[in-house]
Amino acid sequence: MSSNQLAMVKKDTVDVVASKVKEFQESGELHFPAFYSPENAMKSAWLILQNTQDRNKRPALEVCTKDSIANALLDMVVQGLNPAKKQGYFIVYGNQLTFQRSYFGTMAVTKTVAKAKSIDAAVIYEGDSVDYDMVNSRIVNLKHKQKFENINKDKIIGAYATIVLPDDEVYIEIMTIDELRQAWSKAQFWGKDQEKEKKGSTHDEFKQEMAKKTVINRACKKFLNSSNDESLMMKHINKEDDEVEAQQEIDENANGEVLDMDYEEVQEEQTEEPAAENSNEKVPEEKQSALEMDFEEEPKKNGAPF
Repeated sequence: MSSNQLAMVKKDTVDVVASKVKEFQESGELHFPAFYSPENAMKSAWLILQNTQDRNKRPALEVCTKDSIANALLDMVVQGLNPAKKQGYFIVYGNQLTFQRSYFGTMAVTKTVAKAKSIDAAVIYEGDSVDYDMVNSRIVNLKHKQKFENINKDKIIGAYATIVLPDDEVYIEIMTIDELRQAWSKAQFWGKDQEKEKKGSTHDEFKQEMAKKTVINRACKKFLNSSNDESLMMKHINKEDDEVEAQQEIDENANGEVLDMDYEEVQEEQTEEPAAENSNEKVPEEKQSALEMDFEEEPKKNGAPF
């Protein structure tokens, strides 16, 4: 695509979105998190989009409609997310561009919507002592004692996430290893009769990180899916979740695969995240697509939030 063509696409997408966002701000319909710059987010997105390709290595800016590009950018900005911080990815479906939140993006949105102070997770190993009370169907007073020698990825028996709310109330979500594997089994890479992680796969080699990611995603989505907030942000959050669910059945048309891993020393993870944006090289079946990574943890049933 020539520089003149890029300029025209930018005028019809980025500039249009910037103008729309300004209107939302001036009318009081949109309020961004502190320190969030929609201008910087769109600049980062535009740079990424220039290298984004579909599964046939065709530039997204050439094959995708201008309306879908503008809508993807608007979804990103309204949710207060920035792709440069790995908070979301642009995925091509045919001639449609979509923006999908990553694991980090879901955490960021939850902090904004629920005003959460912190979101953390921990893994439970064989030999650990875990005790808690149940009050009104919620886990409270969780006490987890762990010995260093218990830490072994092959002896994980569960994981839990904690969300600290503004009033210092702590929401706790806990999952057993069976529940974690059931969540992972929703992904396309998981074989029909597979019961546990394949040796050497991402979920085997980095089981601790994947377990924490899964339980955090479930905890966050319970807040997002059950929120009564009718703000513009929540409408876009719910819209994106609905679209992801619908698109899951045709994910073979997606442009690439990504992993949401906050793990600097893992080189393969560093190369795979931008792969969804910059290339169409086939990724081993053990690796998950962005759709699978975000959708595995909390498959909706009959519209129920949990």
